Amino acid sequence: MKNKKFEFTLAPWKTIEERVEYKTNIFNLIKRDMFYEQENHFGSFYSIDPPDWINVIALTPENEIVLVEQYRFGIEEVTLEIPGGMVDPGEDVFETAKRELLEETGFHSEEWESLGSVSSNPAIQTNFTHTYLAKNAVRKQDQQLGTHEFIEVHTVPFDRFLELARQGEIHHALVLSAIGRYLLMKGC
Repeated sequence: MKNKKFEFTLAPWKTIEERVEYKTNIFNLIKRDMFYEQENHFGSFYSIDPPDWINVIALTPENEIVLVEQYRFGIEEVTLEIPGGMVDPGEDVFETAKRELLEETGFHSEEWESLGSVSSNPAIQTNFTHTYLAKNAVRKQDQQLGTHEFIEVHTVPFDRFLELARQGEIHHALVLSAIGRYLLMKGC
């Protein structure tokens, strides 16, 4: 019974029509006219359609976690997070993980493990965030940041990182989700 899947009881809505209402350089706004057959109910709904994202939990040989400090325009604050980014069109998610870790931090790893995927925000977003664990990560090169990226790299003991998360200093939902997945995989 441990691996038995949950049995859902609600039927999915059916898309009658879908159209792009607005395009930006990082997402499209989608409008869907939908039908819920179980209740004979129609409705129109909006979704944000960004590319998939990745997150990387990079641990050094000393069991320190590699963190990035950067400004986030959505909340207009500086945050402390794990490395991550958008999957480029046609790019494999694992290749994105390796690229983003190297570009944002200069760190590299030969030991990778997938920690799975989560729906980024299924209420309004269409994408998934894929999380990878990079073991024995070492600094290999200087950062290769994009035009508007200003990132400071920090390494902190993993236990200190968990304490920062407990205190709310680290509050990015997808970072906390990645750490939760990591701790569950470790059996914590």
